[in-house]
Formats: sequence, C-alpha cells, structure tokens
Amino acid sequence: MTHPIINDLEKRYTAKRYNSDKKVSAEDLAVLYEAMRLSPSSINSQPWKFIVIESDAAKQRLHDSYENMFQFNQPHAKAASHTILFAYNPAYKREDYAAVVDKGVEDARTPKEEREQAFGAFAFVDLNTDEKGNNAEWTKAQLYLALGNTMHTLARLGIDSTPMEGVDKDKLGELFADELNGYVCEVALAFGYHHEDEDYNAALPKSRLDMDKVLTVL
Repeated sequence: MTHPIINDLEKRYTAKRYNSDKKVSAEDLAVLYEAMRLSPSSINSQPWKFIVIESDAAKQRLHDSYENMFQFNQPHAKAASHTILFAYNPAYKREDYAAVVDKGVEDARTPKEEREQAFGAFAFVDLNTDEKGNNAEWTKAQLYLALGNTMHTLARLGIDSTPMEGVDKDKLGELFADELNGYVCEVALAFGYHHEDEDYNAALPKSRLDMDKVLTVL
C-alpha cells in the first residue's frame, strides 16, 4: 500500500541509539508542540503536563533519575535531542475541568449561558474516580492518546523517537518536583536522530501480526 500515512508508520521504529550532535530544529519543535497541544482526550479533559527536557542541566537531572533502575534507557537522557516527560493528574477534580469549560467559553465553543450544562460531561470523571478521589487509571489512559499522537507527528517530521515506560516515577517525582507539581510521570519519549553506526534497530525489518489476526470487520 502506498500512502503518506502508511509510509510514515512503515519507516517509524524505536531508536536504540541517538546521535548527540544532531538537534531538532526550532521549526519542527514548534509543529510538534502544537500537535501535542491538539491531542484528543475524553471529554476534552486534557489531564496532562508535557515537560520537555532540552537544556544540559535538565538532561543531567533526567540522567540522574536512572540511578536506581532502567539504566538501559539512561544513554537517551543526554544523547537524544530532547525528551518529553508525559505526566498525568492522578486526582482530576471539577476545578480542573472548570479550566477546560472556561476555555471553551472563551473560544466560543460553549455559549456562556450554557457553562453550567457543560459540566454534565464531568460524569465520566466521576465514573472513574474512587472514594479517595483517585482517577489515575483514567487520566493515564488519556495521556497515551497524546503519546501516540506525538509519535506519529514525529514520524511525519522524519524524526526518530523512543517511547520509554522504563522510567523511575518516584525519582522523577523527586528530581522534577517543581515542574510536576503533583502530577505523575510513568512514561517518557526521547526523540532526535538515530546514530547510524550504533542503532541496531534501524536496519531490522518491521514485523507486525497479519491484518486478519488483529482486525475484524462486521
């Protein structure tokens, strides 16, 4: 099949080694960040923070977060052009959704006189919130929608990426406490340009289950 979307996904793979000398351009970063901002989420909740690791100081902090576990991902902290910490709100509340509703009013999506009715959608949050106010499972699920969108955008831009669930959420919570401010990071995305001599995964053929194993049309 020949199509730009399929070409993007055929070429996309998980980079294993990065060329630290190659950086993503400001122009591509601007496109990427706007695409991330436009990511979908249930009831447009947007229960996330995207923390971009760009400076040498921030990369050192990220590098240090691997001191206890997942050291196989540690080289990406400094070699990749950038890394994004995808963080979710583990206790999403009505006041969090109020910011979304009010932005909808500001953007003329929701008529001002219908502001209170707009909170009806918050019932989806209530359905996924326990008696202690925890809805982390639901908000984390929204975060992965943004992660997938980001990865495809990078593929469209011809930029390599590495999704990493191999991160120490507790150490990240300690080293990036000010930036996370109560949000939780359990997945990160390194991106940049792979090392042509050291990235063994680049030359391997793509492998996926056959269509009839994963898709049923009724």
